[in-house]
Amino acid sequence: MIMKNEVKTTLIQNIFRVLLALFMIYAGFSHLTFNRIDFQAQVPDWIPLSKDLVVILSGIVEIGLGLTLLFWKTQRANIGLALALFFILVFPGNIAQYLDGKDAFGALDSDRARLIRLFFQPVLIVWALWSAGSWKAWKMRKE
Repeated sequence: MIMKNEVKTTLIQNIFRVLLALFMIYAGFSHLTFNRIDFQAQVPDWIPLSKDLVVILSGIVEIGLGLTLLFWKTQRANIGLALALFFILVFPGNIAQYLDGKDAFGALDSDRARLIRLFFQPVLIVWALWSAGSWKAWKMRKE
């Protein structure tokens, strides 16, 4: 969905957008390097690709989304929407990690910790849509 991208965002939205972009770049880098094995625990067994390939590809996508969210001002609202969609698409991996009881990252070593983590995915979705002005752009599109 292409939306109006000339959306003014507040200073607080911009700060949170930059933080999210930096988080995505860091997460993508960690997919490709020091957390590569841990991220493989999130890839559901039913995915018909190599777990390592999925981790590498998702890391590249995360870096790309982070960089574009940070620097591509004219497409910011669409990038926020794309990032929210990405968070939705990877959520089954988080669910699979919880259901399969797979440990990762040192802190995700109990069913309780993995369950709590599931509640952060909607926060990331809302964060992406709000900080990039995607909600506002979507409303403007309807006017």
